[in-house]
Amino acid sequence: MVELKELSNFLTVMRALREELQLLQEPGSYVGEVVKVMGKSKVLVKVHPEGKYVVDVDKSIDITKITPSTRVALRNDGYVLHLVLPSKVDPLVNLMKVEKFPDSTYDMIGGLDQQIKEIKEGVLLYGLPGTGKTLLARAVAHHTDCTFIRVSGSELVQNYIGEGSRMVRELFVMARNLLDGFEASNKIKFLMATKRIDILDQALLRPGRIDGKIEFPNPNEESRFDILKIHARKMNLMRGIDLKKVAEKMNGASGAELKAVWSEAGMFALRERRVHVTQEDFEMAVAKVMKKETEKNMSLRKLWK
Repeated sequence: MVELKELSNFLTVMRALREELQLLQEPGSYVGEVVKVMGKSKVLVKVHPEGKYVVDVDKSIDITKITPSTRVALRNDGYVLHLVLPSKVDPLVNLMKVEKFPDSTYDMIGGLDQQIKEIKEGVLLYGLPGTGKTLLARAVAHHTDCTFIRVSGSELVQNYIGEGSRMVRELFVMARNLLDGFEASNKIKFLMATKRIDILDQALLRPGRIDGKIEFPNPNEESRFDILKIHARKMNLMRGIDLKKVAEKMNGASGAELKAVWSEAGMFALRERRVHVTQEDFEMAVAKVMKKETEKNMSLRKLWK
């Protein structure tokens, strides 16, 4: 019995080694990316740097599971698609793609008419926090049917040297794969946003890479009034609400702080079990939001003394 068991184990190991040797002796495969599924048994595949080919799909592959941008392996002899490969993009990078088409539109942006007109192929948006840089980027993605990829710097900080830079490279690989045809490098538009333009590399800002820089200052009184009117569409207000008076009291406030005023005013109304917002709610909300801003500025002054 012991000899039979040893013989069985030996045959199992031999069979595994024979299969591994057979795999090693097989010719290499070409790696490509699916551009388009054509019919029930053929797909259009791009093989870098050779070009695009219409290839047959092996019978063992379910063609219904093949979608554009899928990485596949093609046999060396006949260019037959015989294997579906996993994505070469880190799963953490894929999680950064949060919205296919953001729901933000230009109608939802107030006080930035000039900035919207200045959007070009390569633009850097810069300004104080809460002035509408990200909102405008989302609106551009919405009106151009683009995917909005949102990533924060902390997500790129990894334990090991080189991991963060690898994720940045894969992020751009994923962005390029979202373009139609995989040869759309001439259609790539850069829209960058930052609140710290002073620490950016000057080589990144030179003409030819960035067509223009658009500043996002805090809104003036007229712009604040426009922003308040946009938020007023979603709230049930009492008659006689003076939004201009609210805008006058919020001198130096950002767009994000104006939105916070609406949220606070709504909370004041809810606490009193009312279904409408009054002028008094707005006055208390302005006092609360502007007090937070004053305290924040005071803490910064103490920090740098």
